Amino acid sequence: MKKLIMCEGPNELALVKILLKNNMLSFDEDDLLGLTPYHARQIATSGQVKTELNMYNGPVEILRIGDKQNDELKIPREYKEMIVSVAKYCTKPELEILLIIAEGLYGEFQKNKSKKSPKDFAKEKIKYNGQRYNNSTKFFESYFGDRPQLLYDSIRDYYKVNKGHKKGEGYLAELLREI
Repeated sequence: MKKLIMCEGPNELALVKILLKNNMLSFDEDDLLGLTPYHARQIATSGQVKTELNMYNGPVEILRIGDKQNDELKIPREYKEMIVSVAKYCTKPELEILLIIAEGLYGEFQKNKSKKSPKDFAKEKIKYNGQRYNNSTKFFESYFGDRPQLLYDSIRDYYKVNKGHKKGEGYLAELLREI
């Protein structure tokens, strides 16, 4: 069975790639359909995902990663037989919460969370290598790329402090390898 990782946005994709590259997930690239995760919300709108599904004839488990997973995954008829499960892994309230935790600012954020979103808080408070956080994939890659253990630890810490996911939504921490 292969895993198909569908990331909601390019920032989620960048973080998953960092974790994969550093063997921090409970699976590796060989377990993935097409040997890589994808930036895709729906199967029908991703040519890459459809191509990989068409080239593989075994069972597939889909892992969806993102902060807002309100849209239901529509599985095209031609793939219904091969897709055995769909699991959601959420980064609520926003992916920036991992930066806030990594910077040791979670307590300060909690005091201000009714006034500011994690994204706005991060834009105001977080700088790395002389650059202020700007919601870019490049910032996430720079911030965590050379410090994968910090990403791993931030995901674990987030799991410990956040208990607000809906039923059926998993945590990124559940995908991490024990290291």
